[in-house]
Amino acid sequence: MLWADSIPKIKFKDANQKNIEIDLAAGKYENYSAPEPAPDSWAANPENEVNIWQIKLEENAVWEIPTASGKVTRSLYFFEGETIEAESNSIQINHVLELDAKREISLKNGSKPARLLLLQGKPINEPVEQYGPFVMNNMAEIQEAFADYRKTQFGGWPWPRTDMVHGNETGRFARFADGEEVIKD
Repeated sequence: MLWADSIPKIKFKDANQKNIEIDLAAGKYENYSAPEPAPDSWAANPENEVNIWQIKLEENAVWEIPTASGKVTRSLYFFEGETIEAESNSIQINHVLELDAKREISLKNGSKPARLLLLQGKPINEPVEQYGPFVMNNMAEIQEAFADYRKTQFGGWPWPRTDMVHGNETGRFARFADGEEVIKD
């Protein structure tokens, strides 16, 4: 579980004093590290080079995405703003770029603030099927997950609502399977 206030926000300026901010949800950027991932996750092994960065660029900001090893795949989702230039190619909003992680990629933002999502990691080299909220290796496993959910809601849901909102009488909290609660004010 990641709390928004525990995700590092790295703020710096480009050569023209334009603001750039990176929210570091997973991985590393320069000397900064995201919160520790779940111990059994793909991201827990540093060899997998998992990075999840939300990048905010002020209008007309220029920034170079640093390199990573050639063992990873890297995608950049442009989801807010007007246009960006990536290596002198004009990119419109709501587009995805598949990047060569071995190359620095120069980004130049347009005339409106922009937000982008960088996703990176070593491929798991296993088949992947996704349907609804479930991601498994094949459709038989997806069907089994739906059957399990219908039967037990994954062991039962002890709260009266189906969404993950517990109210705010005690502040934000997480309750784990062993009953431990973590409360954030």
